[in-house]
Amino acid sequence: MEGAAEIGFAPATGFRLYYEIYGRARAKGTVLGIHGGPGGTHEYLHPLQDLVRRGYRVVLYDQLGCGRSDLPKDYSLFTVEHNVAEVEALRRHLRLGPVHLIGSSYGGLLAIAYTLAHPRGVRSLTTTGGLASVPLASREMLRLKRALPKRARAVLQRYERRREFEHPAYQAATLEFYRRHLIRLDPMPNDVAYTLDHLSKPVYYTMNGPNEFTITGTIRSIDLTGELRRIRAPTLVTGGRYDEVTPRVAESLHRHIPGSEHVTFERSSHMPMWEERARYIDAVASFLDRVA
Repeated sequence: MEGAAEIGFAPATGFRLYYEIYGRARAKGTVLGIHGGPGGTHEYLHPLQDLVRRGYRVVLYDQLGCGRSDLPKDYSLFTVEHNVAEVEALRRHLRLGPVHLIGSSYGGLLAIAYTLAHPRGVRSLTTTGGLASVPLASREMLRLKRALPKRARAVLQRYERRREFEHPAYQAATLEFYRRHLIRLDPMPNDVAYTLDHLSKPVYYTMNGPNEFTITGTIRSIDLTGELRRIRAPTLVTGGRYDEVTPRVAESLHRHIPGSEHVTFERSSHMPMWEERARYIDAVASFLDRVA
């Protein structure tokens, strides 16, 4: 893939957000990729660049406090509402017009929240391992956790009782969950490893918690399910068969968003853009072409 056509920092809500633009301005449309975490970086979404070959311009960015974007001193800014304002500020600053949103994981929740708040800014909505209800996703992840091997479960329970989430033994046990339900590729792609290695702990710990299946942060009670019926943008719901944000969560999105489409990637977990890259890009590009 060729390098970015433009790299820069966009002013947003008094801070700078790092962004990269791939492809031509006069493309079929502009795809805005929204990364997860919360606290991740845009790097693991690099496969979305493949959509340039399908005629689309692709914009990736780092949310506030993440990656190369500014890290504020005030951690109370790490909210879904503030992230929505960041997306709108970025879209306006770059003069993107209505965009095709693709939100991964927490980015799916953010993309849904943005679509509800700024429907005129959205041509289409795609979620990948996305969610509207954090309580539902949490219950599903705990169900997956209970299905881990007995030895891994015992280690997790031991250190969770002590609240020693950073203990090396606990961290090693969490990898058993991640290998099954975060990304099932070995070795892990470099871009995914980069995102995990550069996870913003101020953002992740404030909003999410100590790990993927222990959501104790400020997003823990968010549930937008009752609002999904208001979404009128064409919507594609995607996820992996072994996704930590399980097919039950994807089915709930599909059921509540009028006219939405639903694709499950049978050999994937939380990152089908890597685990089944060609099929994922085909599914997303075909959907975008129908919208266009």
